[in-house]
Amino acid sequence: MGSDCLFCRIVAGEIPATVVRETDTTLAFRDIDPKAPVHVLVIPKEHYADVATLAQGDPALAADVLATSAAVAEDEGLLGDGFRLMFNTGVYGGQEVFHVHAHLLGGAPLGPMLARGLA
Repeated sequence: MGSDCLFCRIVAGEIPATVVRETDTTLAFRDIDPKAPVHVLVIPKEHYADVATLAQGDPALAADVLATSAAVAEDEGLLGDGFRLMFNTGVYGGQEVFHVHAHLLGGAPLGPMLARGLA
């Protein structure tokens, strides 16, 4: 991917991030605008625009993202009370950075999935 992808630049070390876990294929780092006490982004190091493209293009890498997410949830002490793992996909899904990323949220009750009145 070109130098305009924020997360590719984080993977390349061009932009700093607070990394909480790194594997050969994934990177997990704290969100700079957290929406919960724990808010970690988990990404594949290889660029895929969204979760659908990743799942179709490299199911093993998609599994790596899930495994890293589970490991981070355990490291952050979230397994007992639970957590939310969320992929925003496309404009209607609220995706802002078009490099697939899972939002791992927890550490407090998270409330409803959607804002009232949207469903």
